[in-house]
Amino acid sequence: MTDDEGTVSRPALGLSAGQAAVLLVVVLTAARFAIAPFLPLAFDEAYYWRWSLHPASGYLDHPPAIAWLIRAGTDIAGGNEFGIRLGSLLLGVAASWAVWRAAIILFGRRDLALTAVLFFNLTLIVTVGMVLAVPDAPLLAAAAFLLYCLAKVSATGRSVWWLVAGIVTGIGLLSKYTALFWPPSILIWLLLTPRMRPWLATIWPWAGAVVALLIFLPNLIWNATNDWLTFDKQFGRVTTDGLNPEFLLDHLGQQVGLATPIIFVLGWLALGVFLLRRGGPTNGRVLLGAMVWPTTAYFIFHAFHSQVEGNWTAPIFAAFALAAAAVLYTVEWRPRARRVVDFAGRWATPVALVLTALVYVQALTGLFPLGSSDPTATRLGVGVEALAEEIETLRAAEGATAILAGDYGTTAWLTYYGPAEGAPVLQYNEPERWLQELPPGEAALEGPFLAVLKAGQNVGPLEAEYGRAEELTTLTRQRGDLEIDRYEVFRVIP
Repeated sequence: MTDDEGTVSRPALGLSAGQAAVLLVVVLTAARFAIAPFLPLAFDEAYYWRWSLHPASGYLDHPPAIAWLIRAGTDIAGGNEFGIRLGSLLLGVAASWAVWRAAIILFGRRDLALTAVLFFNLTLIVTVGMVLAVPDAPLLAAAAFLLYCLAKVSATGRSVWWLVAGIVTGIGLLSKYTALFWPPSILIWLLLTPRMRPWLATIWPWAGAVVALLIFLPNLIWNATNDWLTFDKQFGRVTTDGLNPEFLLDHLGQQVGLATPIIFVLGWLALGVFLLRRGGPTNGRVLLGAMVWPTTAYFIFHAFHSQVEGNWTAPIFAAFALAAAAVLYTVEWRPRARRVVDFAGRWATPVALVLTALVYVQALTGLFPLGSSDPTATRLGVGVEALAEEIETLRAAEGATAILAGDYGTTAWLTYYGPAEGAPVLQYNEPERWLQELPPGEAALEGPFLAVLKAGQNVGPLEAEYGRAEELTTLTRQRGDLEIDRYEVFRVIP
C-alpha cells in the first residue's frame, strides 16, 4: 500500500489498532491528573503561585500567563496542589488534540496522527512539564495550537486562520519569550513552500503579527514602566564569551532525556530526511522543520558558551513529535534501513513508558536513594512542609515578626507550606521579584526577625539590611533519612 507520493505505508509501534494508541494517550493523561495532587510543589511552582496572589501584566522572570493560569485553577479547585496545577493539566489535553488535528491536516493519515499524539504524550517535557504549573505548560499548548492554525491556513486558504495564529502567538509570548522564534519560523515556512509564498503579498500574515503584538502589549507596557526588568533578565543570558563543550554535551543529554531516547532519534532522523525533500507532502515537512530548526540552532549556539536548561526548547516538541511519527509512515526505506526504523517504532513507546514510570515512582516515593543528586527531590518541595513547621516553631519561640529568606524558592515554599496565620515571609534581597506585592505592614518590620538561609549563604547582605544576625540552629530538608538541603537559621535584631 502506498500514499499519494508513492512512499510505503508502514505500521508503527507494533500497535494492533489505533485504539491502542488512543488508550495509551488516555492512560498517560489520567496518570498526569492522578499524580498532580500528591507531588509537593516545586520551588518555582510555589513562586508562580505567590505571583498569582497578586495578578499583574509582568513579573521579573517571565511574562504573566502562568500566574493567570494558576489563579484560574485555584479559583476553580482551591489553593491546593491540584488546583495550582489544574490549568497545566487541562492544557495538556488541549495540546494533544491540536497535535492530532495538525497531523491529520498536514499528512492526511489517521494512523500517523495517533502515533504523533502518542509520541507527544510520551515525551518527558509533557509527562512532567504538563503536570507542573510552570510557564512551559501554556507555551507548549500555544506551540501545538500554532501548528494547528498554520495547518488550517495551508488546508483551507482562509485568511481568518492567520488572525487565530496571531492570537495563539500572542498567548505564547505572554507565556515565555522563546515564542519570539515563531515569527521567523513562519516566515521560513512561507518562503520555502511555493504554494504558500503568495501569502506574503497579502495583508493577512502581517495582520496576524499585529494581533500577536496587541495581545503581548500589556507585558511590553509593564516592562517599559519597570526598567525592562524581564527583558534584561532573559536576554541578558545571551552571551558569546568563551567556549565550553561541556555545556553542549549537557544540553544534548537533556534533550535526549526530555524527548526520550528513541523518539529523539526518530525526530532528528525525520528532520534530516525532510532536508532531503523526502517524507510526505512538501508543506508538512517544511512546516515541521521550520518550527524546530531555528530554535534548535540558537540553543546549540548558546550551549557552546553557557548553560542551557533543557526545558528552554519546549516550543519545538509538538512539531518534533509529529516529525518523529511522520518518518515511520511517509518514507520509503531500503530493506535494512526499514528494519531499523521499524525496530525503533516498536520500542519507542515501551522505552518512554518505562522512563515515565521511573520518574513518577521516584517523584512520589524516592525509591532510589539518590540523595541530593535526585532532581525530583531537589526541585520538588519534598520535606518542606516539615521544615516549615520547625521554622514556625522557632519563629513563635523567638517572637519574630517576620521570616526573612535568602532566595526566592525558599521564600515561596515557606509562604505556601507555612501556617496561614503565621508571620509574613520576605526575601531580604532581590526586591524586584516582588514588585507586584504591597509592602509589608509596619508591625511585620518591627522585629526581631527569623532569617532562613541556605547553608553557606553570605549573611552580610542580611545584616546590612536588617541588623545583627545571631545563628540559632541548622535545619535540614529530608526525604526519610536522606538529607536534601541544609538551612542555617538566625535571630536578627534590628
